[in-house]
Amino acid sequence: MERGLFEKRKKLICELIQDELYVPMKEKELAAFMQVKKEERGELREVLEELRREGKICVTERGKYKKPESDSLTGTFISNAKGFGFVEVQGLERDLYIPENRVNGAFHRDTVQVKLLPGQRGKRQEAEVVRILKRGTAQVVGTFEKSKNFGFVVPDNMKLPMDIFIPIEHSQGAVDGHKVVVELTDYGDGRKNPEGKVVEILGHVNDPGVDILSIARNYELPVEFEEKILNQAKRVAAEVSGADMQGRVDLREVQMVTIDGEDAKDLDDAVSVSREGANYRLGVHIADVTNYVQENSALDREALKRGTSVYLTDRVIPMLPHALSNGICSLNEGVDRLALSCIMEISPKGEVADYRITESVIRVDRRMTYTSVKKILEDKDEEECRKYEAFVPMFTLMEELAGILRAKRRKRGSIDFDFPETKIVLDREGRPLEIKPYERNTATKIIEDFMLLANETVAQHFFWLESPFVYRTHDNPDPEKIQQLGIFISNFGYGMKTTQEEIHPKEIQKLLGKIEGTPEEALISRLALRSMKQARYSVDCTGHFGLACQYYCHFTSPIRRYPDLQIHRIIKDHLRGRMKENRIRHYEEILAQVADHSSKMERRAEEAERETDKLKKVEYMEQHIGERFEGVVSGITSWGIYVELANTVEGLIRVSSLQGDYFYYDEAKYEMVGQTTGKTYKLGQRMAVTVENTDRFTRTVDFAEALD
Repeated sequence: MERGLFEKRKKLICELIQDELYVPMKEKELAAFMQVKKEERGELREVLEELRREGKICVTERGKYKKPESDSLTGTFISNAKGFGFVEVQGLERDLYIPENRVNGAFHRDTVQVKLLPGQRGKRQEAEVVRILKRGTAQVVGTFEKSKNFGFVVPDNMKLPMDIFIPIEHSQGAVDGHKVVVELTDYGDGRKNPEGKVVEILGHVNDPGVDILSIARNYELPVEFEEKILNQAKRVAAEVSGADMQGRVDLREVQMVTIDGEDAKDLDDAVSVSREGANYRLGVHIADVTNYVQENSALDREALKRGTSVYLTDRVIPMLPHALSNGICSLNEGVDRLALSCIMEISPKGEVADYRITESVIRVDRRMTYTSVKKILEDKDEEECRKYEAFVPMFTLMEELAGILRAKRRKRGSIDFDFPETKIVLDREGRPLEIKPYERNTATKIIEDFMLLANETVAQHFFWLESPFVYRTHDNPDPEKIQQLGIFISNFGYGMKTTQEEIHPKEIQKLLGKIEGTPEEALISRLALRSMKQARYSVDCTGHFGLACQYYCHFTSPIRRYPDLQIHRIIKDHLRGRMKENRIRHYEEILAQVADHSSKMERRAEEAERETDKLKKVEYMEQHIGERFEGVVSGITSWGIYVELANTVEGLIRVSSLQGDYFYYDEAKYEMVGQTTGKTYKLGQRMAVTVENTDRFTRTVDFAEALD
């Protein structure tokens, strides 16, 4: 059914449901009332199912549709290992708390209908699951354990409270310690365990790489591409032809480079800088992936499904097959490539005086690395300067221009989180050898500054065109989290100006300026970042808090992010004069869903990346049990004190193991206080700890306070 008709029917049903004269009514009655033909009943059923999932209608025991009860809501059930759970409801600021005896058979990620209850648990409203509308978990990854006549699987996902029962005939020969994928055949009911069958054996728990593969499968990350997708990628990955170049601006004589990490293979952005009188001319040239990934092709559908490339500790799960991402779409040195170029004329004050967005053909002169450019600009390395002599003047201009752009952003209040990310170095068996900072330098900042400006310029252009578009938005932070951050930094002697309602990004920026170069810089930066809301994709241009700008999008990475790919299609439709009424309507119908799905896939990727890092950090700390480390108190809860080490590993000192007193958590001050001695532990306080214990299953590290 055409989406427009689908939405019209949804609207009509909602209006009917609101009218007490007509409800409740069965599907057959609704069909007759709406004059839906017999052969269209299946389509009507789809409309009703979507309305039911959205909580706009409900169904009685007798199959009659009616208006939902006023205290009835629909959301996603998130289970907890202790048996209770929460329900996330779109539009509600806080999740609903579901007591264990009110779960009523709901399984993790199920779409459920809930009824609000009179009680509250802390600040959360209590509710009861009254209906399971849609199952959200079909497969579970876990460790197989065999008994005499059956087996069971201990789920890797700690939110699942029960093991999965496996009849012996459905075990596929799995043995103790095998990591397996289980398809659920029965979800259990709180008293009876869920049941399933083994559909895949990933390998033994001790086999190299199986731990991270298990995390990937647990997050349902599609690790391999189907044969038809790979074949399509090979077919379209031909060299650039004369026909491909037709109608494009030829920029092959413009001096340009790519600047990436040493191990990068998918090079999707090139840059060029020159002087035009007093102004700078900055070109940001992005691989034209849409030339090879046609809308609604198998490749495109797969890219949309994945949403993003995922960077796990020991592997990359790409959005597009390597034939494209490392081949024809990669802006490799010395070869012709198709691109979308944003060429900007920038004044000495950093203002974009003029710009042009165009389809182009380019040829990258050099594939540079961050390390090489840093050697040239920061270290003034003579050998490196000689090697790239022809490019040194352009690199000097780049540094100059990037400094102007950064100063302009800083003036308006843009927040620059300049703390080292961690790089976990593994051996061939996947064991962690080292956790070291992944430092930013002059070269990484140059590329970041240029990409930010291109993204802003493209977003602003399409906002004023009033075109359907996908923006990157970032809402103002939660006041409660900002208050907690204020308490944390006060322990270091810092402060911020805040109101109860909001904070200006300049205040965060000033704080980051004050802590620059101090031992606490990395920790405070990370906690300030945690206090922010998550950025997301949206069809509405509501601004970007962190960058302190009104217009922002993701235009610069179409090889690894689907929204960028979608934006490129919109740009090309405008450039080629195809953005007529039918295309506008098409984009209006699909973009909200693309933005929402892409945001969800980004969250999934981030969670999987974080879990693999946590696992490898735990493995690393296993080798240091009993050793002493210096750290900083990064969190305090009723169950203990979290301490973060300089290498970014975070561990817990349990409240029961604190020596010398009975300690309790003072929630108002975010402090742990000794009842008799009055001794306090505060956020930001420095502490010496010893490593007591590690647990790979829960991916946690236990510390004890090191007493001198």
